[in-house]
Amino acid sequence: MQKIFSTEQIRRADAYTIQHEPISSIDLMERAATACVDWIKNSLDVQQQKFVILCGPGNNGGDGLAIARLLHESRVQVVVFIQNDDSKKSEDCAINLKRATECGVDIHSESEIESFLYSKDSILIDALFGSGLSKPMEGRFKELVDWINKSSCQVISIDIPSGLFADNAVSQSKDSIVRANHTLSFEFQKLAFMFPENEAFVGQMHLLPIGIHPKFIEEEPSNHSIFQAADAKALLKPRMRFSHKGTFGHALLIGGSYGKMGAAVLMAKACQRAGVGLVTSHIPSCGYNIMQSTVPEAMISVDANEKFCSQLSYLDAYTAVAIGPGLGMDKASANLLKLLIQEAKVPLVLDADAINILAENPTWMAFLPKGTILTPHPKEFARLTGKTSNSFDAMDNLRSFCMRNSLNMVLKGAYSIVCSPDGKCSFNQTGNPGMATGGSGDVLTGIIAGLLAQGYSATNANLLGVYLHGRAGDIAVADTGFEALVASDIFNSLGKAFIELYE
Repeated sequence: MQKIFSTEQIRRADAYTIQHEPISSIDLMERAATACVDWIKNSLDVQQQKFVILCGPGNNGGDGLAIARLLHESRVQVVVFIQNDDSKKSEDCAINLKRATECGVDIHSESEIESFLYSKDSILIDALFGSGLSKPMEGRFKELVDWINKSSCQVISIDIPSGLFADNAVSQSKDSIVRANHTLSFEFQKLAFMFPENEAFVGQMHLLPIGIHPKFIEEEPSNHSIFQAADAKALLKPRMRFSHKGTFGHALLIGGSYGKMGAAVLMAKACQRAGVGLVTSHIPSCGYNIMQSTVPEAMISVDANEKFCSQLSYLDAYTAVAIGPGLGMDKASANLLKLLIQEAKVPLVLDADAINILAENPTWMAFLPKGTILTPHPKEFARLTGKTSNSFDAMDNLRSFCMRNSLNMVLKGAYSIVCSPDGKCSFNQTGNPGMATGGSGDVLTGIIAGLLAQGYSATNANLLGVYLHGRAGDIAVADTGFEALVASDIFNSLGKAFIELYE
């Protein structure tokens, strides 16, 4: 998995590289600037653009000055604005200021920027502050951020948009943060990039390698990571020639109610597409004809209640149980869930109304079998753990909740977070906005239950299930577009997502 490091860890990564490659800090900065300029040249028509670079006094400003020099040497129009006070500049910033000056770069005091005449077609490069900023933007720098955001120009931030914190929630006015169209970051994702409230500042994020020493990356621990295709391939269990349906488990899926049988259908179809050997759907009697006709491969367990699930099936035949999609909040269904929690001896997946019922009965939490999987969306998660004001606090709640209760959880979103009982959080980057549609979560529950029934561990079922769910959505959206994507498109593309992992 690709590790996500804190600002302090990134500083140590730089220092380790400088010491063990070895390389000087100014040359490592040159490497970073070269990577930025290469991206700029490959992505923009630089000969038709004028670049305006705002540089701060630290190493982020040093990056900006090095970028200015390299652009100037490529005969690109560039002008730099920077503070005159040399006493506040970092050593590498001062060196790059000298180099840029000697090279003939057009450099001005930042005090002149309000009178600067620029074209709306100019491209602004934000190199005021990198990820080292630890306090809210104020004074003159806040004014510069305001000038950038009001310019109507395309903005490129270096490392991280100035004013945004890499490891903590924004504590100041959001008007004090640069709103970038593109962010060019180095080597590692930053935690702030994973959260929805920061999308307006980061824009499109581009990760540029700069040769950080691989031994540091390998040995430095992190509680945060990004799950990637190579990780999914490593988890996938190969199928043996003499396998049979009993080899791949038997999932019991409990869900559906009057008017919500579609959720049970989607869960069952997705579970089958995830490779499980057998599926039994326990549903209210009103859904019998619906399920029998739409999911002929599934066996049906019919509840005595016409509109809700109220009875617990015999559990010994199953290797995993999922409950929740379309279940409803009827008291009879709540009693069923309570009995399941008390009697289950196989892995459980709780989603949707099962989570909502659990949130209304928090004392039941203590009886959940260790390793149980919960798959809430943000509102369901807030009902379980309490409301928070930002995603950093929500993730802290997620980690402590899973550790305290020995649970696995998928907190669903654009970058769904998979958290295990040891508190480690992994972000998933497959998926797209078209998947923000009714039934998408029911499909995910079915996929995870199918993997769990096959013998994948709870954590691995979550990691692989979330990856495949998002990847299937990406494959489907190529044909449907964002607006027309529906939940059934996701499980219908699941086969292609599996095939990719075998290639």
